Amino acid sequence: MPQENNPIGTDETTASAKKHSATFLNRSPDQFEYIESLIADDRRQEAMTALEDWHPGDVVDLLEWLPFAQAQSLFRWLPVRTAGKCLAQMRPAFLSTLLGEIPLPRIVELVDVLETDDATDVVAHLPPDLARRVVRELKYQIEVVELLTYDADTAGGIMSARYVAVPVNATVEQAIEQVRAHADILEEIFAVFVVDDHRRLVGAVKLKTLLLSSGETGLSEIMDRDVASVETTVDQEQAAHLMERYDLVALPVVDADRRLVGCITIDDAVDVLQEEAEEDISRISGAPIREVPNQPLLHAAAGRFPWLLAGLAGAALSGLVVGTFEHTLRQAVILASFIPVVMAMAGNAGIQSAAVAVQAMASGAMWSGDLRRRILRELIVALLNGIAIALVLGGFILLLSQVVVIKAPVSLALTAGLSLIIVVFFAGSIGAVTPILLNRLGIDPALATGPIITTSNDILGVLVFFVLATAFYVGF
Repeated sequence: MPQENNPIGTDETTASAKKHSATFLNRSPDQFEYIESLIADDRRQEAMTALEDWHPGDVVDLLEWLPFAQAQSLFRWLPVRTAGKCLAQMRPAFLSTLLGEIPLPRIVELVDVLETDDATDVVAHLPPDLARRVVRELKYQIEVVELLTYDADTAGGIMSARYVAVPVNATVEQAIEQVRAHADILEEIFAVFVVDDHRRLVGAVKLKTLLLSSGETGLSEIMDRDVASVETTVDQEQAAHLMERYDLVALPVVDADRRLVGCITIDDAVDVLQEEAEEDISRISGAPIREVPNQPLLHAAAGRFPWLLAGLAGAALSGLVVGTFEHTLRQAVILASFIPVVMAMAGNAGIQSAAVAVQAMASGAMWSGDLRRRILRELIVALLNGIAIALVLGGFILLLSQVVVIKAPVSLALTAGLSLIIVVFFAGSIGAVTPILLNRLGIDPALATGPIITTSNDILGVLVFFVLATAFYVGF
C-alpha cells in the first residue's frame, strides 16, 4: 500500500507559530506547554508520569505541536505500547520523518504491538528500503505482507487479518473457546464469523447472542445468515459507508470466491470517512491533500501554486472580457462597482451547488436514477436565490439613489437585478452538473469546485452583466 512520503520541516519557528493556532480538544494549552518545559529540562520521568493517562491521540497532537527536536525526544521516551498506538494515528509524512531517526529494532518493536491493519499502514508509510527491513523482522510478517498486496484505498487495504472464525457445525461453547484463544492478539472482538468447510462466509453471531445462548446450541441455529460483507477490491469509502448505513461495528471482507480473509472494524471506518472528508475539503480549497502544519514553507507554497496559477488564468480571462466592454465602462463608470458583486455571487452560487453535489455522491445519497430530480432541484433553488438576491440589490440601488445622484436608477436596478438572476441560475446549474460529469468521466468530482467552476462562473458573470448593461443601461 504505497503512499506519498513528504518531507517535514524541523525548524522551531514553524512549530512555534503552530502553538497559537492549534486546537486542543481534550488537553489545554497549559498542559502542552508544561510537557514541553519538562522535555526542555530533560525531566523524562516527570514527563512520562504526566502523560500516563493520556490517550494516544492526545499524545500525537502533542508530538505534532512540539518543535521537531523535542518531539523526537519525547517519542523515544514513550513506552512501547503507547508509542506504537501513536504511530497508528500519526499523519503519514510526520510518521515517516519521525521514524527516520529511530533504530530498526525499536521500530520493529513498536510495529509488532499493533493490529495487523495498523501495522500494515505504518509500514506502507515508511521509505521502501526501511519498510522491507522492518517487515523481515516482524512477528506477524506473513499477515502484513499479504495485506500490503492490496491497494491502499480498498477494503483489503484497511482490513485486519485478525478475526474470530468458527465452522458452521460448531457449538456456542466451542465458539466461546475460540474467542478466548484470540483474546491476547485482538484488542476488540465484536462478532464471531461463521464459515463452511472452504472458509466461505455463511453467517455471523454477535457476542451478546453468543453469551446468552446455551453452550450446546449449534451456531447454525443462532447465527445471522443475512450478513453484510464486501470483497477486497471494493473502495474503502464504499465499505465505510456500508458500515455507516447498517450501523455495523465489524464488516467481514471476502475474496472473489467469498472466502473470509479479513475484517474491517468501526475505528477503521471512521478513519476512512474522516480521511475522505479531509481530501475533499483540500481539493475544494485547492490545497495539497497531504500538506501538514510543519511542512517547509517552500513545499507548502509549491503544492498550492498550480491551483493559484489556474485561478490567475481564469482572472485574466475575466479581465479580457471586461476589457472588451471598455467603451461601455467609459459611458457609465458606475458599472465598475457591480463587477465584484456579480463575480462574487456567481462564485458563491456555483460552489454551493457543487458542494451539495459532491457531498451527495460521496455519501452515496445520489445515484443514476436520482440525477434528473437532483439537478432540477438545484436549478429551482438557484433561480429562487437569484430572484431574492436581485430584489435585494435592486432595492438597495433605488434606496441609494435617494441619497446620492445615480443616473437612471430604475434602469440600473433592472440591469443589475436581471444580471444576478441569470448569473446565479447558470452558476448553480454549472456547479450542480460539473461534478456529475467529472464523476462520469472517472475524475474525482471534488476537483470540480476548483478552477473549473470558479473560472467559468467569473467569465460568465461579467459577460452577462456587460451584455445586459449595454442593452438596458448605457444610453439612458
